[in-house]
Amino acid sequence: MAYEDPRHESLTATLGKIVDDVRELFREEVALARAELRQEVSGFTSVAIWFGAGAVAAAFALSFLLLGIAQAFAVLVGWPVWAGYATMAVLLGIVALIAIQAGRRRARTVSAVPQQTVESLKETKEWIQHRITSERG
Repeated sequence: MAYEDPRHESLTATLGKIVDDVRELFREEVALARAELRQEVSGFTSVAIWFGAGAVAAAFALSFLLLGIAQAFAVLVGWPVWAGYATMAVLLGIVALIAIQAGRRRARTVSAVPQQTVESLKETKEWIQHRITSERG
């Protein structure tokens, strides 16, 4: 291919090359972002699996600890083992009820609608309406 002097190219050809270069650059950036995202998702998946395994092991450990406490309580008080389990169940039920009630009180104070976004949307709506009416008039 013969050497072409860029000074003799038409403006359309030059702009076409620039647009092609921008498209190619954009495609490469998107491909890079996808590759990085896949890599990060893979890393997060591995971390989530390890945390999940740890949480399951902790749940079993807590269960066995509570069983041991229930049996020890029954022996300490001189009750049958089933009474120790029943006592532990009642105590845990009370703790659960308190936690749920506290969560419900907290949930009532949290707004489900993002107020700043609502205000911003209202302002945008007013701006668009003002813009439309000013262009008509």
